[in-house]
Amino acid sequence: MSYLVLARKYRSQTFDELVGQQGIVRTLMGAIGAGRVAHAYLFTGTRGVGKTSSARLFADALNNPQGDVELRRAILTGQDTDVIEIDAASNNSVDNARELIANSVYRPMRGRKKVYIIDEVHMLSMQAFNALLKTMEEPPEHVVFILCTTEAHKVPATIQSRCQRYDFRPISAAAIAGHLGQVVKAEGYSAGDDVLFMVAKLGNGSMRDALSLLDRLMAGGEKKLTSEHLERLLGLPDGELVGQLLEAVCAGDPAGALERAGELLGKGVSVDQLLTTLADRLRDLMVIRACGEQTELVELSDTARAQSASLAGRFDPAALVHTIALVESVAGRARGSSFPRALVDALMVRLAMTDRLADAAGVVMRASAMAGGLGGGGISATGGGSLSGGSVGGGSPPGLRASGSGSGPKKA
Repeated sequence: MSYLVLARKYRSQTFDELVGQQGIVRTLMGAIGAGRVAHAYLFTGTRGVGKTSSARLFADALNNPQGDVELRRAILTGQDTDVIEIDAASNNSVDNARELIANSVYRPMRGRKKVYIIDEVHMLSMQAFNALLKTMEEPPEHVVFILCTTEAHKVPATIQSRCQRYDFRPISAAAIAGHLGQVVKAEGYSAGDDVLFMVAKLGNGSMRDALSLLDRLMAGGEKKLTSEHLERLLGLPDGELVGQLLEAVCAGDPAGALERAGELLGKGVSVDQLLTTLADRLRDLMVIRACGEQTELVELSDTARAQSASLAGRFDPAALVHTIALVESVAGRARGSSFPRALVDALMVRLAMTDRLADAAGVVMRASAMAGGLGGGGISATGGGSLSGGSVGGGSPPGLRASGSGSGPKKA
């Protein structure tokens, strides 16, 4: 038998199985129950969030209220004569639109409605849109149009005004991870929460993208899926080494930070990947430090959340903001630099020595104030500044470690 990819094998078969779009599901089912089904709908949202699946399920709910299994299978696989799926990317001409209009006058063969699902509707030509206008406004009573698109702004306002619009939001990492866990179990594999959350976050709100990535991970032949396996597959930075790098920064250990960064780069991680991952981890620490460990603004497994909360407590919140700005500044300059490794190494030392640089800036500022009070002309204090010249965030850099973290007494 030919292999069926996970994204198709585990496509939602009922509205109850649709993940992350419960509000839209309730509205659509309520419309059917109340007999208030519109003649045209516009489903919009990023790829892989359930637009086409919802269109098929809605068509099934309209034409198959008894739940006939064979009829449902035909509708969900695009084989039912009363549910016509059209790919607008390859059927986008005015002639295709006229053919659709001509066929819409014929009544459904066995269902209550004749449903036209037009996928990627934004690909239709303007002439095709214009040809559809009248039919979209006053279609035959037995016809329902469901337009699906990832780019609603490309659909003319005249078409949108004739539709009920539903915006499908990106699915949360927690919801995707929960579904992935069920898929992994059904496929006879095992995986920890950490790897499931990593795959879910890499899906960027798209269930289909996350399932495709899980497919690649399973293709490696390992029955137990691990974060290390995922990092090797995608060339991602070693999460444990990134954690050790942040520990060295927090401890004020420039040598340790340089060594961990060197190990990451030595494993083939690009400078851009390293800095992107570092900024992402620092962002999680900043949000946890500001909002608390249980904040929903950070999407992590329970284990990773507890570890991040422990590390975040050792950082000063203002310093985390400053640190993210430094990383972003270096990332931008490293892309066009002939010596990106030198910038990364300088950044590592800069982050690990923030407390000492802050102390030095304070000494200069106090000396400048004393000289000014004596009328001596003044000494210019640059305030820590960024690696690229100019101040990041302005003024001297805040101390990186939180007070009482054991970083040692500051020099006067």
